[in-house]
Amino acid sequence: MTAMPMTDAPAPASGSRPLTRVLIANRGEIALRVIRACRDLGLASVAVYTAADARSAYVELADDAYRLEGTGPQETFLSIPALLAIAHRAGADAVHPGYGYLAESGEFAAAVTAAGLTWVGPSESAITALGDKTGARAVAEAVGAPIARGSAGAVDGVEEALRIAEEIGFPVAVKAVHGGGGRGFRTAADARELPTAFEAASREAAAAFGRGECLIEQQIVAPRHIETQCLADAHGTVRVLSTRDCSLQRRNQKVVEEAPAPGLTAEQEQVLAEASASILSHVGYVGAATCEFLLGADGRLSFMEANARIQVEHTVTEEVTGVDLVAWQLRIAAGERLPEAFPAPRGHAFQFRINAEDPAGGFFPSTGTITACREPAGPGVRMDSGVTEGFHVGTDFDPMLAKLVVTGEDREAALARSRRALDEYRLEGVATLLPLHRALVDAPAFAGSGHTVHTRWLEEDFMPGWTASLTPAEQNGAAAPAEDVEVVVEVDGHRLTVCVPAALAAPPAPERRRSRRISRRGTTVAQDISGLTAPMQGTIVAVDVSPGDRVSAGDRLAVIEAMKMEQPLKAPQDAVVKSVAVAAGAGVRSGDMLIEFED
Repeated sequence: MTAMPMTDAPAPASGSRPLTRVLIANRGEIALRVIRACRDLGLASVAVYTAADARSAYVELADDAYRLEGTGPQETFLSIPALLAIAHRAGADAVHPGYGYLAESGEFAAAVTAAGLTWVGPSESAITALGDKTGARAVAEAVGAPIARGSAGAVDGVEEALRIAEEIGFPVAVKAVHGGGGRGFRTAADARELPTAFEAASREAAAAFGRGECLIEQQIVAPRHIETQCLADAHGTVRVLSTRDCSLQRRNQKVVEEAPAPGLTAEQEQVLAEASASILSHVGYVGAATCEFLLGADGRLSFMEANARIQVEHTVTEEVTGVDLVAWQLRIAAGERLPEAFPAPRGHAFQFRINAEDPAGGFFPSTGTITACREPAGPGVRMDSGVTEGFHVGTDFDPMLAKLVVTGEDREAALARSRRALDEYRLEGVATLLPLHRALVDAPAFAGSGHTVHTRWLEEDFMPGWTASLTPAEQNGAAAPAEDVEVVVEVDGHRLTVCVPAALAAPPAPERRRSRRISRRGTTVAQDISGLTAPMQGTIVAVDVSPGDRVSAGDRLAVIEAMKMEQPLKAPQDAVVKSVAVAAGAGVRSGDMLIEFED
């Protein structure tokens, strides 16, 4: 395809220029999303990929594609020299970072600019000002945005953390100064929990962002997570397009998002818009941004952080405003001015993250090959997907496979369409969050008019009473029958689905919606009684026991990192530790013996 500069863009601002060929420094569904925006604007797209992604849709649909040599994220998608080398080789004149860690890297932004390329994102100075929570907090204070009590900056160790926590009062939140996406975040209800929380947050932050500094803030109990989607151009204009609610989370990772945020008062919406615009204007921000807030049960708002990139959940804002946010990132990078106003939000939209995780097994990442994939369609249904049948899900990258986005004329209509779309969705070969999503859209606290969920509701209130094996009727209190499986039969040409005892099914039916399979509850993974084995390939980041220790069922024995997430490995039973075969930092494969128990 021959790319042409954007014909409807005015003369670029100082330091900007028309774009023709864009390198996309990311993979999967976000790479495909940027490729489509480029195509709509008449721009050529250049994809980068590893061997695992060679047959991915984004690689095939890009105008050009180059392989990243190396293994693992650090040598491929996080390697600035490798990405810039391909940009020059491909003749790109701009770089779009997607929404990976490099999207909020001032170093990457500076390197792209120094290489003579256009950076599709905010300047290095704006990223630096907002890229760590200490700086963002200082900006919020400077413009009078609402903030929670906390440390003035990074905390120097556990002792200082304990002192500050006593001053501001428990419970507290420990937050990584650098980075985002829920990594490096822990909470502590009291002084006993704080050392462990601080250690875990620091370790996870260092692994994810290369820096482990953390700050302490007073935790807002049972808050909602509210965001604003913003755009800012190089001419000093900031527009706040819509709010979002991202309160359905586990381990500070979002599961479902919606726009606009339900139940906000006009005063709250005004505070959110004014605070967001002031924060971004203060640092001379240019590009797409998200400002994140907590809304307490008492109605008070507290600014958390600003994300200097397009967010995973940008889709719901696009659906209720009709604005192509990714296209506007590119248009802004070329110097275009924002319009006097964007359309007011209309209707309601939900996004469901289709992650390769087992919700019935402690949200443990799932790997394998996708053996069947049928995505939903129809009015109000959008799929942002990076996988197809035959795709292999590994451990090197984020577990998100796709995003299902559903829109309706109001929240009730959007929920009804969501139920239909989730019923249609078939994805087999790896465990996903689909069974959980199907249950959530019928949960009264979330789907009801009261909307009483908060950021801990999913983990603390919903998950303890939920198992993936139950049908919606059983979730509402009906007794579950003995182990059954679904079998499809034909009677006089009439296709029927019937439940039969598992022993009569030969072979057992593949896992489908509402199949009655035994679900794992209470421990992170099923383990042999002789010891604890690695549930999947990953890196051991902590070992909590030594030979001779006596442990109880549910005690944390070790922590493994896989798919950019830490997972606790717990004792399956009361036991005495016989031997420990691994140490922190060790790489392990699925099935490796980690900790052996005495007979």
